[in-house]
Amino acid sequence: MAKAPRLSPLQPEQLSVHLSKSDLPFSSTADLEPLSGILGQERAVRALQFGVAMRRPGYNIFVMGEPGTGRASYVRSYLKSEAKRQKTPSDWVYVNNFSDQRSPNAIELPAEAGAAFKDDINQLIDNLLLTFPAAFEDPRYQQSKNAIEREFNQNYEEALERVEKAASRQGIALFREAGSVSFAPIVEGKPLDDADFTQLSEEERDRINSQISDLESQLRDELIGLPLWRRETSEKLRTLNQSTISESIAPLLAPLEEKYESNQEVLTYLQQVASNLQKIVIEELVDQDTRDEPAKREALSSLYSPNLAVSRKQTAGTPVVYEPHPTYNNLFGRIEYLHDQGALVTNYQQICAGALHAANGGYLIVDADKVLSDYVWDALKRALKRRELKIESPYAEMGLVSTTTLSPETIPLDVKLVLIGSRDIYYALQSLDPEFSEMFRVLVDYEDYIERTPDNLMSFCRLIRDRCDKEGYLSLSDDAIARLIAHSARLAEHQHHMTASIGELFELLAEADYLARLGSAEQITGEHVQRALKAKQERTGRVSEEVNKQILDGTVLLETSGKAVGKINGLTVMSIGDAQFGAPARISVTAYPGSKGIVDIEREVDLGQSIHSKGVMILSGYLGNMYAQETPMTLCAHIAMEQSYGYIDGDSASLAELCCLISALIKAPLKQSLAITGSVNQHGEVQPIGGVNEKIEGFFRVCQARGLTGEQGVVIPKSNVQNLVLEDDVVDAVRQGKFSIYAVSTVDEALELFTGQTAGVIRKDGTFPKRSLNARVIDRLEELARISLEFGDGDEE
Repeated sequence: MAKAPRLSPLQPEQLSVHLSKSDLPFSSTADLEPLSGILGQERAVRALQFGVAMRRPGYNIFVMGEPGTGRASYVRSYLKSEAKRQKTPSDWVYVNNFSDQRSPNAIELPAEAGAAFKDDINQLIDNLLLTFPAAFEDPRYQQSKNAIEREFNQNYEEALERVEKAASRQGIALFREAGSVSFAPIVEGKPLDDADFTQLSEEERDRINSQISDLESQLRDELIGLPLWRRETSEKLRTLNQSTISESIAPLLAPLEEKYESNQEVLTYLQQVASNLQKIVIEELVDQDTRDEPAKREALSSLYSPNLAVSRKQTAGTPVVYEPHPTYNNLFGRIEYLHDQGALVTNYQQICAGALHAANGGYLIVDADKVLSDYVWDALKRALKRRELKIESPYAEMGLVSTTTLSPETIPLDVKLVLIGSRDIYYALQSLDPEFSEMFRVLVDYEDYIERTPDNLMSFCRLIRDRCDKEGYLSLSDDAIARLIAHSARLAEHQHHMTASIGELFELLAEADYLARLGSAEQITGEHVQRALKAKQERTGRVSEEVNKQILDGTVLLETSGKAVGKINGLTVMSIGDAQFGAPARISVTAYPGSKGIVDIEREVDLGQSIHSKGVMILSGYLGNMYAQETPMTLCAHIAMEQSYGYIDGDSASLAELCCLISALIKAPLKQSLAITGSVNQHGEVQPIGGVNEKIEGFFRVCQARGLTGEQGVVIPKSNVQNLVLEDDVVDAVRQGKFSIYAVSTVDEALELFTGQTAGVIRKDGTFPKRSLNARVIDRLEELARISLEFGDGDEE
């Protein structure tokens, strides 16, 4: 039996990132200029610049990428830098609508003018308190008032005087008492009382009663104009009061009317204030002597003081607002209520502005996943399309609120919305919401990785320097920077890339700085970075250690030496929270005559997910294409991931399953000192997989714990070599010849490594060399076909 030519293992230089002194031409980050901005992402930067410059409707921005790439912080910093060069938008105030207090009016004012207008109205209120009731105590007012009252009293007195004279001529006296008038006869110069009156003769009494009756009729005739006199007097007093109020407030309003003469909305409001003051001054300020000044001021403020919804500084530029909790109320504003004798009441002063008010005229930044509740998303789209901002209660429309509410005047809306979200959210919105593409025409797409070019490398170092300056960290030595770059490449899973998730590197930098300061170091070195990485692995490595412990104590069956038929060490990756680690697992295959083909046990028990099942089905395609061109494939094989009790997905075990299947078919022992990962297509080509570093290190830890023999190693796809950024102890073991990593591109190469025998190359006549692995597979399949033909389907029996 021919032995396979030995495939050379990878060299230590191929297993990680290696930087030369020319790549890092400095000894410390203190020698570098800080970089303020974002690393790489030129495509995203150009898209953002376009989106900001494009002011037409519909050019809202969706920033797409994964968290930690700096997308949110860069968008905010860029928008703020652009906003400083743009015009500051208007202030907005809500004021009382005296004709319909349920519909407050909104007034637009230049930047900073809103606060000034509120101060002016508050000063007007202070002046009103000083003016009233003092204006009604003025001597001129009192004289006019007394004159009006004297005129009424004079008419009344003259009428009574005429009746009194007529009564006197008839010997009857007229008496006034407590606002009433009465008559009494006079005898011998004195009025008669009731007792004396009864002593008179009946004839005399009838005469006097007749006279008094005539006098009362005369009195009624004389006072018939009394209601008219009262109305005229009241009207004259009202006119006097209005005139006094107008004359008093005119000098107070004149400076305001002059100041705001160019703003018609303010002038209209001041006219409404003046008109309303005519109605409430007497009631609120003159007749309320029992009220103290603060109570009177509060009453006037609740009527006249503007509700400052949006206030800006003239030099602030365009607003940039980030709303972390975009509920309906936080975005659109809300109307609050007060308790008054058990009832809920409100007024224009209880209007609270939202993030759209604050961002109006500028930019509003919102996390996409937080704004997708039906009512908020629909209302936000409606506001952007109509370009108007209206405060309303969503619960009122649903019939959940029965109390009286307000309907403030609609404000024109001019805002560019910036949504920040993942790719999944973007594509879901694009697919499910037909209006989305019309409203968000600018996509800012952040890359998941950055090419490790010399320019990007130096930019990364300068960005680290900038972070150190901002956070007060120690400077980094060149070997610390090199270690960070290697870890960045590991996160990107590529030797020539760096991760775009710079946030994870910043966290590592913070922990390395802590360790450096703990040891009173003057700068952060590569050792500090390495210790920070180890510390994090220790904090999150409990599950990984438990898995290895179960393998070492025999709870989980896994061999790292010897040979076995139908058994192979596969490599898996487990993710728990933010911890990801490799866990080797045994794959086993049994094969015998039958017609069921390849049976995926995991799929049969509903543990194998769709991609894993696809990988198993590809094995049938490969076997048929490779070995069953002339002989029907009658085979029954069962594949299982041993001691696996959870769901399994992915096709990275298909290469291991295929090698194990061929081993079971031809009874060829496989080396248990090797583990393998990789997917395979129907033509036997090995394809790349993910998590290659964690998979290699997972098997290495088990071998290291049992003792490295120099025979152990891992087989990976050749196309994954560029993804290798292994930990230092793995690289050192390879350098010392204690552990090996092989890269294969075909199934035959993997079989030769595991069996030590040649796979055999197909000849011109379509056959394989005698006793080669491939020839033995064909022979075995022909044997199984004969058995099935001779004895029937044994698997069915």
